[in-house]
Amino acid sequence: MHKIVALWAIPRSTSTAFEWMMRQRGDLDCLHEPFGEAWYQGEEPLWHRFGPGEMTTPGLTLDSVWQDIRERATKGPVFLKDFPHYINHMWTPEFLSNFTHAFLIRDPAKSISSMYNKWPDFHEGEVGFPEQRALFDLLWALNGSPPPVVDSDDLLENPHDMTQAFCEAVGIPFIEEALRWEPGGDPSEHSWWDGGSFHHNLAKSTGLTPQTRRYVEVADAPDRVQQVHRRMKPHYDHLYAHRIIL
Repeated sequence: MHKIVALWAIPRSTSTAFEWMMRQRGDLDCLHEPFGEAWYQGEEPLWHRFGPGEMTTPGLTLDSVWQDIRERATKGPVFLKDFPHYINHMWTPEFLSNFTHAFLIRDPAKSISSMYNKWPDFHEGEVGFPEQRALFDLLWALNGSPPPVVDSDDLLENPHDMTQAFCEAVGIPFIEEALRWEPGGDPSEHSWWDGGSFHHNLAKSTGLTPQTRRYVEVADAPDRVQQVHRRMKPHYDHLYAHRIIL
């Protein structure tokens, strides 16, 4: 089986932009949140806000997703971007040994306020920070060293060097040409959620650059959102202390 590079992120962490960059390489079979599709839209959805009438996909399960990933890896190297909270019940040492792991983190003041902007009724169980930290700690315990961590702000400030460091950490070639692309691409063709509505800005982009925020600050958000932020920040801080520093 070829290498399966798993980038474990949290929602609204510029992870789809990272994935879009990886797609420009041309040497990896890139997957967009495959476990998340089953978590949200599979035969037995696990997301907290699921209600009658929500979309489900017959035949789509976490097991079928994993089978598809393994089949793809028999043909060539795979890159997937996904969120640990979708599969925290699957974290056996045997399962985790199939991946080359890396983590993408983002300040919860930015990710949670962005999530609130897109999903005002988001559930705390969809935020993902506790599970991201738990998986990081588990992999460290299993392997004896921490997996690589990239912070979103560091990536956007210095995409060339941070991407090069990421590639070295996961054992794939650095392809500088993948850092830039033509605008007008269609990330929605790879997205299974809501026609790709979360990725409109990415479609107009030409590379990884710092983004101007156009949504409410955490301090101005409802108390519920501020409380979620307070609970999530220690998990982010834990991984931030182990991020790649150039």
